Amino acid sequence: MAVLMTGLAMLAFAANSLLARAALGGGLIDASSFTALRLISGAVALGLLLWWQRGRAGLQARPGSWPSAVALLTYALAFSLAYLRLGAATGALILFAAVQGSMILWGLLRQDWPTAPEAIGQVIAFAAFVYLLLPGLDTPDPLGSALMSAAGIAWGVYTIRGRKGGEPLGQTAGNFVRAGLLCCPLLAAPLWGGHAAPAGVALALGSGIVTSGLGYAIWYRALPHLTTTQAATVQLTVPLIATLGALLLLGETPSLRLMAAGSCVLGGVALAILTHRAR
Repeated sequence: MAVLMTGLAMLAFAANSLLARAALGGGLIDASSFTALRLISGAVALGLLLWWQRGRAGLQARPGSWPSAVALLTYALAFSLAYLRLGAATGALILFAAVQGSMILWGLLRQDWPTAPEAIGQVIAFAAFVYLLLPGLDTPDPLGSALMSAAGIAWGVYTIRGRKGGEPLGQTAGNFVRAGLLCCPLLAAPLWGGHAAPAGVALALGSGIVTSGLGYAIWYRALPHLTTTQAATVQLTVPLIATLGALLLLGETPSLRLMAAGSCVLGGVALAILTHRAR
């Protein structure tokens, strides 16, 4: 079951990149409005689902936490701003490489040591990430890369906090409600030149309700069954899914540099995951 939940979560994460790039890269909505609609719609959907399952008592329990909500909002806003400058595939690779780096560092600080094969796989994957960002003809936009790296660090913090356990749906709903409250000022984006076409609103709502709200609840359910190393490494499969989606759905053409980096990332992931399972 944990494997199935993890796979569904990775599909949701990749879909988030595709929805965000389609909405923001196409100029259908501004980043602030996309972020606010994404988080608030996710909060409403999760709150209603929690109420349907447990009634008023489920809402009165006030699950989730403010630190997790701040991490969620930081991730979501930096993610949206980055996708104004990056393609879906490139953004996903930078995002989850940053996630991996932050989570592995946390694991080392907590003395959650990887095995030698896991460490080799992580080094290969992270070296590919560094190669992607080295100066060159196809180097991604610097500001977009910095914003997506910040989003990855914030998502790493959110994921680490999720490993502490707790009921997945309640924790995710509580975090989204808090983040939704924090981002309400972003709804005033039209006052300073923001915009939101109907298609952009629809994409933001799809991201908030389905691929974020429900996707993150599934991820929180899978996390207690994964080590920090596994949780960090498995997320690097998302760029491959996003690359395929960008190619098929958004008409993006991945560069040779991106394909080489992505192949090395996936090779490192496979080495780390398969050797862990073989022990």
